[in-house]
Amino acid sequence: MRHPHLRRYIRHGTLTQLSVFEAVARLGSFTRAGEELHMAQPTVSVHMKKLAEMTGLPLLERVGRKIRITDAGRELYVACQDIFQKIVDVETRLADMRSRTGERVRLAVTTTGKYFAPRLVGRFCEAHPGLEVSLAVLNRPALLNRLEADLDDFYVFSSPPEDADVEVHPLLPNPLYVYSRDNHPLARRSRIPFGEVAKEPFLLREPGSGTRAVAEAAFAAHGLAPIMRMELGSNEAIKQAILGGLGVAILSKHTMSPETRKGHIVALDVEGFPVEREWLLVRLRARPLSAPANLFLEHACRPDVLADLAEAEA
Repeated sequence: MRHPHLRRYIRHGTLTQLSVFEAVARLGSFTRAGEELHMAQPTVSVHMKKLAEMTGLPLLERVGRKIRITDAGRELYVACQDIFQKIVDVETRLADMRSRTGERVRLAVTTTGKYFAPRLVGRFCEAHPGLEVSLAVLNRPALLNRLEADLDDFYVFSSPPEDADVEVHPLLPNPLYVYSRDNHPLARRSRIPFGEVAKEPFLLREPGSGTRAVAEAAFAAHGLAPIMRMELGSNEAIKQAILGGLGVAILSKHTMSPETRKGHIVALDVEGFPVEREWLLVRLRARPLSAPANLFLEHACRPDVLADLAEAEA
């Protein structure tokens, strides 16, 4: 094997362990992770013990009755997102190779769009069980490349390219807030001037992302430059960094629902926020609509479907 460090991971069936760890870290509970994965709690505990032994570092720690992720756990949690997304990406490509019948709708969304797009696809598949939908989750530059190459039937953007001949259909509001950990000093303030928030260390997405563009526009509008603590390539990594007390960040409300419900991350009351944007379903005008794609478009534009999406995201 060319990579000897992988041997112990392969030998210990690590993919299952990583799946269990991701659920425990995300849900903050062995019991809830077991319920989501249909595992008994002792089985969850065994997987967590084996993973910690294999990595050689504690990944979780108990503080009272709560479970807290360690620094090593945060590193592994971020890696889990990348690993699982790689598997999803290759499965999408393999699924395309397995089925060349054309009875498939191809949808590509930004990394933030992944928080609601599966529900839209799920409703469609329930209504049309004979049809398949491939869902690619990509950062904005990669999504723009797919649009330019005309690889998909539809794309979900918050701000589509202005130089492309596209047809646009509104889906959902996409408000962006400034977020911090719940014990941050600014979390107790109201009507905070942006200039004061700008003095805080900021966590930013990579250049080219839509969220990064909103953050840069907010600073430019005030003639300021961000104090960049860290540049991260995913919303999940930024949320973990916020939880780690590394700074504040501008993110879409859609990315934050689980954490805000648990109260660990809060939206700051900053003047000029939220920045109101909108999720849009986009297609190239020159691309002919197949029969399945036309059904998907009709489904995505139905008022009851949009109302259900909006309610789920409220």
